[in-house]
Amino acid sequence: MLMKAVCLLSSGLDSLASLAIASAKYDVQIGLTFDYGQLAADAEIDHSRQICAHYGIPHRVISLDWMKDITTTSLVNRQGCLPDMAGADLGKREVTSESAANVWVPNRNGLMANIAASFAEALGCGYIVAGFNAEEAATFPDNSPEFVDCINRAFSYSTLNGVRLISPVLEMDKVAIVKEAVRAQAPLGLSWSCYQGKEKPCGLCESCVRRARAFQKAGVQDPAVEDI
Repeated sequence: MLMKAVCLLSSGLDSLASLAIASAKYDVQIGLTFDYGQLAADAEIDHSRQICAHYGIPHRVISLDWMKDITTTSLVNRQGCLPDMAGADLGKREVTSESAANVWVPNRNGLMANIAASFAEALGCGYIVAGFNAEEAATFPDNSPEFVDCINRAFSYSTLNGVRLISPVLEMDKVAIVKEAVRAQAPLGLSWSCYQGKEKPCGLCESCVRRARAFQKAGVQDPAVEDI
């Protein structure tokens, strides 16, 4: 019998790849998508719903509408301007640090992980699947193995069944994630990585640029943007 899990699903490359990889090992009970007022909320919700339908799992949207009232960065603030990262050197720490500061949402991943733990415990699931990865951990500390370890120590006290947060792509960069997603037959055409919520990915934000670079280096055509 497969162990049961819940999945944090933003519809992006990392969370989709993690779900695809984990679905072979875990019985995923539900996909959780959060609406915290981000620019791409509608797109993320729609694409996540399609992904969950593909895997035959229930999908639930968790509203955190109060977060937009306390978040001033451009990922949420519609009067702000997302950094244009086309042509930027993402290998430079100062470049990625500035971009990260522009899209930071206060304690977002910590809050989401804890809410997911409530669902996991209530549903009798021992695991939460997330898409934390090594490439983003370089500038986002809440993607790091240290973050996962700390959260799991807290869960050992805050959940009776000792829920554990895991990420199948925790030690991977984006190129490796693309390759693993293809190997796991993830429906990459259903994914949405763009920080913007327009009809098509902008191709300019850091998430779009990282994704495009990863697919190119992996030698894989991105089915989500091939018609742009």
